[in-house]
Amino acid sequence: MYARQRQHAQASPPRLPVSVLMARGAFPRRLHAVVAAAALAAPVALATLATLVPPFARAHHSHASLNPDDIQQLYGIVQEYVWRMPHVFLRIDGQNRAGEVVEWTIELMHPAAMIEQGWARDSFAPGDRITWEGTMDRDPNRYYTGLRWAERGDGTLFVSRGGGAAPVREVKPSADFSGLWVRDTARTGFHYYPPADWPYTDFAQPLVDNFDETSNPQYDCENPGPPKSTMLPYPVQMTWLDDRTLELAYDMRDQRRIVHLGGEPAPGAPSKTGVSRGWMEGGDLVVETTGFVADRWGNHTGVDSSEQKHLVERFSLIDDGLALRIQMTLADPVYLREPVEIDYYMRKIPDRDVMAENCSLEAARLYVEAGYQ
Repeated sequence: MYARQRQHAQASPPRLPVSVLMARGAFPRRLHAVVAAAALAAPVALATLATLVPPFARAHHSHASLNPDDIQQLYGIVQEYVWRMPHVFLRIDGQNRAGEVVEWTIELMHPAAMIEQGWARDSFAPGDRITWEGTMDRDPNRYYTGLRWAERGDGTLFVSRGGGAAPVREVKPSADFSGLWVRDTARTGFHYYPPADWPYTDFAQPLVDNFDETSNPQYDCENPGPPKSTMLPYPVQMTWLDDRTLELAYDMRDQRRIVHLGGEPAPGAPSKTGVSRGWMEGGDLVVETTGFVADRWGNHTGVDSSEQKHLVERFSLIDDGLALRIQMTLADPVYLREPVEIDYYMRKIPDRDVMAENCSLEAARLYVEAGYQ
C-alpha cells in the first residue's frame, strides 16, 4: 500500500519553529528573508507566504481528493522517483502529523509537462533529501499530496505548474501545420467525463451512465486512437515526411498516424489510428479517417468506438500560426445515433523531438491508487 508506515528515523519533527524549519530547508533559500520577516511581523503575515509561491494548478481530475485549503511543508528522504507515463511520482519517507514515519506519495504531471517546467528524469534519486510544499489529501490518514515546489538537499529548487527552473525556449509559429502542439485548455477546457449532450444509442447509454474512470485504457498502458488521442493533454507533433505525406506523432506514446494527400491511401490492416487521407481546402487541411478497430475510449472519455467509426477533421491555423483549430465530425452508429461535432483547439509549444517514455503497469496503477478517489 502506498501509505504503509515505516520505522525510519531520518525526517524532521513536525510543527517546529520557523527558525529551525529554515535551517532544515523547509523553505526555499530564496524565501528565507521573507519568511523571517513574516514570522516576526505576525502569524497572519507568515500565512500569506503561500501566495508568494506559484499556486499549484489543480488541473487534473486525479487531484480531486486534494484540499486546496490545506497546504503544508514537509521533509523527507526520496525512496523512489518514477519517471513514467502516465504521471511522474515521488515516493518519500517522511513524518505524518503524529510524528510517525510513513511513505508519502507525490503526484506530478506527465513527463512531457514536467520537462517544460524544468524537471528531468534525474532531478531526484533515492537517498536525496527533499523539502516540499503541497496540497494535502482530504483524508488525514492518506499520505498523498500535490506539489507547489520541491527543494533538493543541495538547494536546487523545482517548481510545479508555475515556472521557476524551466529554460526559456522560443515558440515559433507554423505556416504549414508542422510543429509540436498541445491542448489549449483556455479555449478547450478539460475532458474528464463523457459528453452529456451527445446522442447516444441504446447500447452506449448504459455505458455512459455507469462511467468509471478506472476503465481508462491508459491505466492498462493502452492508448486510444483519434479523436480521443488528439484530445489527451500530451503533445502531438506534426511533420511533413514529403509534400504528400504528413505524420502525426503522439508524444509519450508509441503511436503515429500517417495522412496521405493526393489520392486514396493504400489499404492497410484496421487499427486504432485508422487509415487517413487528406486534401487542402483553401488554407485548411481536411483529413478523413476510416479503417478503425473497436477501441476503448476511442471516441471520447468514457465513450468507446467501433469498427464503423468515421472521422473527418478540418485543421485551421489561427493566431498567426501559434494556434490550431480542429473541427471534427465524428460518426459511429454503434455508439451515436447521429454524427457529432467537436470544436477543439491546440497551441504551439517549443519544438523538440517527441519522447518515447514507455508506460509501465506499476506507474499506471500507482496513478489510480494514489490519485483517483
